[in-house]
Amino acid sequence: MAASSAKRRHKVRRRADMSLLGGIRPPIAVLSALLLSLAGITALGFGRAGEESVPKAVMTSQQRFAEDGAVAMRASIDESAADLARTAGLFNAGDPAQPDAVVDKIGSVYQKWVGTAVVEISSGRMLAARGENVPVAAIDTSKLSEKDGLSPRMVRLANGETRLLSLQLLSWKGQPQQLLIASSSLRFPGISLGKFRSIAVIDSTGRILSSDGIPESEQVLTEDQRTGVERSKKQLSAFAKVAAKRAEEHPLKANDPGEGGYLGVSGSLRGDTFQGDRAVAGYAALTGPEPGKGTVATSLGLTVVAMVDVAEDPTRVTDPLFGLLAAGALLLIGALAVGVLLGTVQRPLLRLFLESRRLTRDDLTRPVSVPRFGEAARIGQALERLRRQLLGEREDAEGAGGPKSGRRGRIGARALLAVSGILLLVWSAPMLLLLNRADATAVVPEQITNDQRERTDTLSDRVRRSLNEGHADLVSVAGLLGERTSPEDMSKVLDRTRSDHSRYRSLYVRTGDGKIIAQSGESPRLPEDKKSENKDGHPFADPITVLNDSGTEPVIASYAELPGRDGSTVIGEFRIDFINSLLKRPGLGEIRVVDAERRVLGGNTGYLAFEKLPSARLTELAAGTSQKTGISARAGGIVYRDGGGVQVAGAAPFVGGGAAKSLNWMVVSWQPAAGLAIPEYSLQNRTVLAGLLGITAAAACLGWLHIIVVRPLREVAKQAEALADGDRRTVLYPRHHDEVGAISRSLELLRQQVLEQRKRDGAGATAPAAAVRAPAGRN
Repeated sequence: MAASSAKRRHKVRRRADMSLLGGIRPPIAVLSALLLSLAGITALGFGRAGEESVPKAVMTSQQRFAEDGAVAMRASIDESAADLARTAGLFNAGDPAQPDAVVDKIGSVYQKWVGTAVVEISSGRMLAARGENVPVAAIDTSKLSEKDGLSPRMVRLANGETRLLSLQLLSWKGQPQQLLIASSSLRFPGISLGKFRSIAVIDSTGRILSSDGIPESEQVLTEDQRTGVERSKKQLSAFAKVAAKRAEEHPLKANDPGEGGYLGVSGSLRGDTFQGDRAVAGYAALTGPEPGKGTVATSLGLTVVAMVDVAEDPTRVTDPLFGLLAAGALLLIGALAVGVLLGTVQRPLLRLFLESRRLTRDDLTRPVSVPRFGEAARIGQALERLRRQLLGEREDAEGAGGPKSGRRGRIGARALLAVSGILLLVWSAPMLLLLNRADATAVVPEQITNDQRERTDTLSDRVRRSLNEGHADLVSVAGLLGERTSPEDMSKVLDRTRSDHSRYRSLYVRTGDGKIIAQSGESPRLPEDKKSENKDGHPFADPITVLNDSGTEPVIASYAELPGRDGSTVIGEFRIDFINSLLKRPGLGEIRVVDAERRVLGGNTGYLAFEKLPSARLTELAAGTSQKTGISARAGGIVYRDGGGVQVAGAAPFVGGGAAKSLNWMVVSWQPAAGLAIPEYSLQNRTVLAGLLGITAAAACLGWLHIIVVRPLREVAKQAEALADGDRRTVLYPRHHDEVGAISRSLELLRQQVLEQRKRDGAGATAPAAAVRAPAGRN
């Protein structure tokens, strides 16, 4: 029995001699390493929050501006090609038309082309022409039948300007085939440049095809202005070369991860300084609206470059002193917190580990060194009581080591961990919640406000042009639905128009008395059999209108009168999703389309139809912007500072002609300045990040320490006291192979030694009594 007990003790001792995995050392070591790393990041990182004299937010804004230009250019080219193709298809489906009638019809419906012409393909003879002379000689009619023979092409004129030629065939049975040519300039439709900005479209070689915003030298008065013009032209040419080269990259390699919003290659460039201003530019290659889907415009290999001069502020550089002070404070507080853990948790536990092993090796001469407080003190007291029991000493119930005295420290290991956590929180909490708050001190660059205003103005013009294009489509369709067109043929034309353009939810032909004789798409929302509402016999007063003033979504409709049909009209109802899709531009925040009464009709994020704008300030901005200054109202931009933080907002009314002018709509956009890469907010974000990292490191390491060490230590303390109080039956099992587990194993060995001692004492007490009885029996 004794041999087996000795073997068990030897086995447990051998386990105790194993190298300790985990335990109390790794969490404290990891915490120390994390705090040192965080101190280094804090010291080095805060000085870089505002090193650039031109904030990153300004650079990103130029990139977004160029993307807006690329989207507008792509949409314009694709829309022009689709309109020409649809118009030619409608002519081909009807009776043969005279060339003059064709070009006159196109000119009356669409004003987007600078020149149109009809050419007989077989002879090359010019049959009709309107507007600017079309460079017909640049078209090889013998190659029109080849693949991509009718694709748009760019032609450079003698004066250096570039024209985009769109081609379509006119074919009627029994007549020579004709070629319809439309010439357009590569200028940006509806791009608001503001002051001091220029924009250009370039080809794949970096050659500028068209530009706007830079005056000619003869248009300026002073020599300094001429110098500035020449410098701007050279800088734009330099930007164009770099942008063309970068446009050849893959979009995922060219754009930073997380930038998002644009599918093609885009970015920003930094140029030279001139009289204290630095030239910055954004560029964006034309790309399709869907990933991997090319269009007519994307096949041309065009790139948009937008350039503006920004005033540099050399004083907007963050002082690195704050980072050094914060890092020094972290080192001091971290050293104190780690010192608390080392001095009050780790060292007492390691001392107990050694003391428990000493007792298991039968070294009972010296008293146990009992820690001052906590679970370590409780375990130390229990070990001392067990040592006395092994020595056969009688325990004094009133003594310091008595079985019931239990000199337990009131401060446990959990309280010590809490003290360390509070010390680290003293550094992390101010970093997270108090220091470097930017809302009161943030300086929003003027260029950001200008860009918000101008981009909103561009977006407003884009919505207006899209509605005008929709009305022009209806006028074109109405002109081809003659007196003899049957309802079945009308339906075919409407189906073709709706399939060519995704803007309509419904197209239908309505007679003057309210009957619908042809329809394509969803059910009309204009009530049937409703008499015409105005004195001219039209279904509603304006060419484009909103049919309702309540409900889940606005019903926006447009009409065009059919000639010779006694008040019959073709009506198109627009999809609200189509209008909302025009508003999805990154970098503008939340965007809303509102009517003349400031009610919301559309937006790029969630909204309720016909609700008011979310704040009184935005309503005031919209009301103020709608006021005419001169001939028409102008876009406005402003920076708001209130309890909700800093906001940048812009508003732009519909300005320009067309059927949508009478709507009096406007586009309003706003975004929090905290989302922009402004130095003050960058510093705030880094401060918050440092506080979060500090809290995370403390929570992770102290939580690790609590789960792995403190909780098992509390359980071992209870078991040690129970063992010292006389519980000899409960077997002690270690949870982990670490210091706490080693103490638990030592307690188990001591339990076995106490049991063996009790057996020996019991055997020694019975042996003398037997010896006394044996002689009496022999007598």
